[in-house]
Amino acid sequence: MIGIFDSGSGGLSVMRAIRERFPSSDIVYFGDIKNAPYGSKSHDELFAHTIDAIKFLKERGATRIVSACNSVSASLAISLFDALSIAPIDLIEMVGPTVSSFKDSDARVMLCATPATVRSKVYRHGFSMIGKNIHQVAIRDLAGAIERGAPDEEIERIVTEAFAETAHEDFDALILACTHYPLVADAFRRVLGNIEIIDPADAVAARVESRWWPQEIGEGKAQFFITQDSEPFRMRVGVMFPACVECVEVV
Repeated sequence: MIGIFDSGSGGLSVMRAIRERFPSSDIVYFGDIKNAPYGSKSHDELFAHTIDAIKFLKERGATRIVSACNSVSASLAISLFDALSIAPIDLIEMVGPTVSSFKDSDARVMLCATPATVRSKVYRHGFSMIGKNIHQVAIRDLAGAIERGAPDEEIERIVTEAFAETAHEDFDALILACTHYPLVADAFRRVLGNIEIIDPADAVAARVESRWWPQEIGEGKAQFFITQDSEPFRMRVGVMFPACVECVEVV
């Protein structure tokens, strides 16, 4: 069984991409809404929340883990392998697959993410390893606004203010390096115009398929656990996974 964890609803975009490629996979999802958003957390706080999430998923039967939170950097996840008895091949995070997908690209890349992700420099270091420079934009408060189901006007205002001093027309592609952001991709399109919007969930889903197919062939079951009840979360599950609308449990 595949376990997916995130600070809340964002990882649902990753789960959707995995299900599109891998419809028979059995998945257990953990959304830590009580402690959301992760983007403003310290390194120590992220470490503690990550340990709790992975332990929970393993207790629920997950044997392979997808860390669907960009704020939990690759180095943070990798440091847990020995402590939690996870083989490197059994954990997939967001950064590696995303960077790898640009190896043969000449695109001028801009990336937006939470302050914690930008502060970690994990994407900057990753792209430098493939010989590319990227421009990063930290967006404060957006993930939290999305999580609580803020109105479109507030979402668009936050995005507009975040890019106010960025010459976005100088770039070809924008990576939405927070899994919450693809849930409001239309707001980015309205603010930024014709720039190509990249959802890293696609690269992560491709990595899941290439690494774990066909071992994870199952019955297509899904379970959702959240640490605090949330109508926006339940609504998104209902839209993305209609057959699973009754599969959300608060723990």
